[in-house]
Amino acid sequence: MYDNENTVKVSFDLNYISEYLLQAQWAEFIELKKAIHEVAERIYAPVTILDIGIGNARIPKHLSGIKDIWDKVAFYDGTDNAMACVEISNEEINRLGIDDKTAAHFFDAANLGSWQKKYDMVITTWFTAGNFYPDDFPFDSYKESGKKLDLTTNKKFTSIFRSAYDLLNPGGEIVIGACYKDNNSTRLKQEESYRKMGMTVITDEKDSFTATKDCFWSQRFTKEKLFSYLNFIPQNNFKFTSLDTYDYAMQVRIRK
Repeated sequence: MYDNENTVKVSFDLNYISEYLLQAQWAEFIELKKAIHEVAERIYAPVTILDIGIGNARIPKHLSGIKDIWDKVAFYDGTDNAMACVEISNEEINRLGIDDKTAAHFFDAANLGSWQKKYDMVITTWFTAGNFYPDDFPFDSYKESGKKLDLTTNKKFTSIFRSAYDLLNPGGEIVIGACYKDNNSTRLKQEESYRKMGMTVITDEKDSFTATKDCFWSQRFTKEKLFSYLNFIPQNNFKFTSLDTYDYAMQVRIRK
């Protein structure tokens, strides 16, 4: 959905990104560092990480800039279903000289069940977890149809995170770096962000996600919705951390 090079570049251009998103980036990064430190301490070894949706390699870039935390990473694999992102990421990884333990792979998370490695952490960042929309979602006609998508279930989301959970070593964690919280205030902020990037919003207050004509799609979540989607995981394995004081975004850690 995001494999248009110009659209990808705009989505990473800080001039087009709202302050809410910019500050959520740093809030999730701080919490992710804590999670890496805690998992490494728990397993008494550097952690292996799979990043679903590596984007422009922002996370390994900033992790590698802090030796104390980068030393706690054994290796870091990133996947993305946009070739433009994979190319940007691998260029950045090579530029930083971290290709000895970091790589970006062209891979669709929907096929995660076929991934062969195991990890101590499987992560998504910058709201990637909300991007897993039904394959038949009608971007071109959704607004005009007047029909509303029922997200009582989201088979793609559940399938991806079931596979991610299966890829974890004992004691490992899924870390959903940032999830939009499902409320009207967050919806309006999402719409503002997409419009700032020059996109046309096709959803409204009756939807629990925001989508654009440009094929961008991002869901909002409640704790109860995540418990329902991931009902194969005990609820006491979940840990929720707010990333702000205004009910916009949260980090979700799920321990195996």
